[in-house]
Amino acid sequence: MQYWLFKTEPSTYSIDDLKREKTTEWYGIRNYQVRNFLRDAIKIGDIVLIYHSNAEEIGVVGTAVVASDAYPDTEQFKEGSKYYDPKSKKENPSWLSRDISFVSQFPEIVLLADLKKEKTLKNMLILRPGNRLSITPLKEKEFKHILTLAQKNKAC
Repeated sequence: MQYWLFKTEPSTYSIDDLKREKTTEWYGIRNYQVRNFLRDAIKIGDIVLIYHSNAEEIGVVGTAVVASDAYPDTEQFKEGSKYYDPKSKKENPSWLSRDISFVSQFPEIVLLADLKKEKTLKNMLILRPGNRLSITPLKEKEFKHILTLAQKNKAC
């Protein structure tokens, strides 16, 4: 089992949306490195931290689990979609999705500012200047440390 951080803008798709829908297609990836994670590295059963970006409060908001193998991103073939790709062909799709399923929502957000203060997390990809990847791998110790921070927030 591996650990991942999936970024999303809550105005587009939030942890509340995932909680309500239970399972969703994680589509719209248009970065080749992240596409390769979806295709080659991410597996069914891997654990995901959901991270809200581009919001009033930025940080980790909950957990999910990878629920499907990779499959063609359905939006790449829909004309008019923000994620439409006229170069992508059904017989050889450029972009992939995976389904993820809701596991938990943290009682309080684990803020980006708090993540940056933690020495254990200093090498986390999301904290590196210039990182713009929407999916990044996590080390097990990073994942567990963030869960500890979420539990501390609950106690406050």
